[in-house]
Amino acid sequence: MIRRKKKFNFIDLFAGAGGFAEGFYQEDFNALSHIEFDKYACDTLQERMKFYGYSNSEINNIEPTDITNENIIDIIDVGVGTNNVDVIIGGPPCQSFSSQGKARDKNGMKNDPRNYLYESYIKILNHYQPKFFVFENVSGILSTKINGKLIINDIFKDMKENYNILEDKMDIIINASDFGVPQERKRVIIIGVHKDIKKDFNINALDLYNDLKIISKKQNTTTVFDAISDLPKLFPGEGTDIIDHKPSVLNEYLSSLRKKDEKIITNHRSRNHNKQDRLRYKYMSENNWTLSELYKNVPSLVHEKKRLFNNSYVVQNYNRPSKTIIAHLYKDGNQFIHPDHTQERTFTSREAARIQSFPDNFVFPCSRTQQYKQIGNAVPPLLAKHIASVLKKYLKKIYKNDI
Repeated sequence: MIRRKKKFNFIDLFAGAGGFAEGFYQEDFNALSHIEFDKYACDTLQERMKFYGYSNSEINNIEPTDITNENIIDIIDVGVGTNNVDVIIGGPPCQSFSSQGKARDKNGMKNDPRNYLYESYIKILNHYQPKFFVFENVSGILSTKINGKLIINDIFKDMKENYNILEDKMDIIINASDFGVPQERKRVIIIGVHKDIKKDFNINALDLYNDLKIISKKQNTTTVFDAISDLPKLFPGEGTDIIDHKPSVLNEYLSSLRKKDEKIITNHRSRNHNKQDRLRYKYMSENNWTLSELYKNVPSLVHEKKRLFNNSYVVQNYNRPSKTIIAHLYKDGNQFIHPDHTQERTFTSREAARIQSFPDNFVFPCSRTQQYKQIGNAVPPLLAKHIASVLKKYLKKIYKNDI
C-alpha cells in the first residue's frame, strides 16, 4: 500500500477500471469521486484505491452508478464534500463513435443513447467548474453526425461556455505511442482551461498542448519487445493468476512499470486455442505472414469462415509498437497474436496491460473476460500521467501561495 500525499483533487467520470485515474494517482492527485456504471470495473477501482491508501469509507463510495441519474450531483458531492475540484477527467463510452461500432450497426449507431452521454459530462463539468478538464474519446467522434449535424460541434459549443479549448484536430488527436506507450493509439484529447484561470493567470489550452508536445519529443519509441519479452513463456491454457517472476534486468519501460524487488506477475494466463488456430499463429508469427499469405502458403489452414480479412488474424511485431488494444479482446485475441512463434497463442491479460502501460502491481480482480474488457477500454496510464504532470505544473502556479 502507498501512503497518499494530499495534493490536487480530481473527479473521474466514466472511470472504467481506472487507467485514466492511475496516471493522476502517480502524479499525487487525490480522487474525490469515481463514477462508473459497470460492477466489475468498480471492483477494480476499489482494489486500486486500497493500494493507494484510501480509507474504507472512500473505497465503499465506489459502486455502480448511472451517470444519467437525476441525483448524480448529490452522489458526487458525497466524495467532494468541502474540497476544491481542480480537474475533471473522463470520456463517454466510445462504441457509438467508433468506426467498428458504426460498421456493425445498420443505423450507423445514430440511435445509440450513448451518443448523448457527453451531456452528463458537461452537466457535471458546469456544476463544479474545475480549473481544468480532460475529455477523451476515439477520433471517430470528430466525424459522427446525428441528423446530419456533427455532434462534436455541439460538444465544443457546450465546453466553450466556461472553458478555453482547442478545436483543431491536428492539436487534439494524440497518439499514445508518442508518449512512450508501446501502442499505436490515436485518441481525441480535449483539455479545457476555465476562463477565469485563463484571465487571472494567463494560462490557455494551447500552453498545455505545447507542453505535451515538448514531452513527446523527449520520449523514445517503446516496442512490443520492450513491453512483454521478459514475461514467462506460456503455451495455450497455461498460466495462473499469480506467477513467480523476477526479471534479471529491467529496461527503461519496465522500470516505469515495476520495482526491482517485485517477485511476481499477476493475470498472466493464456487462453486455450484449438489445433488449427495454434498452427495459424505458429506459421504467421514464424514467417511474419498476413492471413492472406498464410492461406496462399498453407491452404489447409484456410478458415471455415472464409470471409475473413487480414485484420482478423494479426501478429503483433516485436520491433514496433502494438496496434490499438481493444475491448474486443474479450471475444477473441486473434488480432493480437504473440510474436514468439514457439508460444502459439494470443496475448494474455497481463501482456495487454503491459501494452496499455498498466503497472505490474495493478491487479484486475475479475474474470479474464472482464480483464480484457477493462484493459481494452482504458486510457493508457502512462499517457494520463504525462497529462497529469502538465496540469500539476499549472496548478502549482495557481496555488503557489498555498503549497
